[in-house]
Amino acid sequence: FLYRIDVSHLKIDDAIEVGAVPKYVAVTPDGRFVLVSNWCGYDLSVVSTRLRRQVKHLNLGPYPRGLALTPNGKAAYIAVMGSTNIARLDLHTWKLSWLYGVGSSPRHLVMSPKGRWLYATLNGEGTVAKIDIRSGQVVRKVSTGSAPRSMAMAPDGKALYVVNYFSNTISKVRTGDMRVLQTISVNSSPIGITYDAPTHTVWVANYSGTIEVFR
Repeated sequence: FLYRIDVSHLKIDDAIEVGAVPKYVAVTPDGRFVLVSNWCGYDLSVVSTRLRRQVKHLNLGPYPRGLALTPNGKAAYIAVMGSTNIARLDLHTWKLSWLYGVGSSPRHLVMSPKGRWLYATLNGEGTVAKIDIRSGQVVRKVSTGSAPRSMAMAPDGKALYVVNYFSNTISKVRTGDMRVLQTISVNSSPIGITYDAPTHTVWVANYSGTIEVFR
């Protein structure tokens, strides 16, 4: 199920059935649709925010995970972790195309602020890939650590922050040349990360039961 939360009262006000084991959620820029990647359903659910129900589902193959949308609302990209590929969904025609051979086990995706570059963690090979949206080709990869999982991007698009699950580290990557600028140790099994723009801090969630905050 996809749950809708009324943020003014912090209460769940709707539950919408989607696929098996929904993992990642993204809202289209116009607010009309919610995309949900279903890990065990091998598909993507498209939910209408007006109708408050699933209106489409698209088969993707084993283990759909991360989602990233272009700022202009034209396309969505979906990491299919049981493959080496990333799916591209046209948000006007709902047709799928593919970026083939990106790398082993693409997990999390981040789009640059202007929609020029797509970044993917490749969990199976321990790298982060920079992809040219115009050509659909990988232009550079960088090794950050063992099992890179989630990423967060600075608001100006100049830096990526990556958690490395088995290395128990977080890496800061300069997006221009994909150089690792800094790697620091965190608590065991870092899994989630976000950049809080107002405070210029990076928050890391660890499966070991802690949240760490970095300036």
